[in-house]
Amino acid sequence: MPKFMDKVIEIMGFGDEEPDMEREIEMEREEEKEVVSRDEMRLNRRNSAQVVSIHSQKQMRVVVFEPKSFEDSQNIADQLKNRRPVIVNLENAEKVLAKRIVDFISGTTYALNGNMQKVGNGIFLFVPNNVDISGEIRSAVSERTIIWPNSN
Repeated sequence: MPKFMDKVIEIMGFGDEEPDMEREIEMEREEEKEVVSRDEMRLNRRNSAQVVSIHSQKQMRVVVFEPKSFEDSQNIADQLKNRRPVIVNLENAEKVLAKRIVDFISGTTYALNGNMQKVGNGIFLFVPNNVDISGEIRSAVSERTIIWPNSN
């Protein structure tokens, strides 16, 4: 009940005005503290931010393979899965083995959304999706002399 009576007296204008002034001063001080703490937080965020160079490039490694057996194709596929471009030299491989390896690595490249390019007679470039191949090599060799026999 005393609170009700205090409110009635305050409404009528007979109450003490000092508590209201003290409350307003305290509220102003709290607002100032909040503003200062917000400014400090902004400064701390700026000071603690990491600086990253947007011009830095990660050095890319191109892996070269000259497979001697079909089991080597698994290592080539692993390199592609690790997002490394691979050059496969099949010049000295048997034609049947070369065809199997190219088929397997082509499937791996396709599954990884990569690309392949024949670079020379029996030399292929397989790249993952983070590498683009530009340009085409035109060869005097006809399309019938590909490294594996025609399957008619």
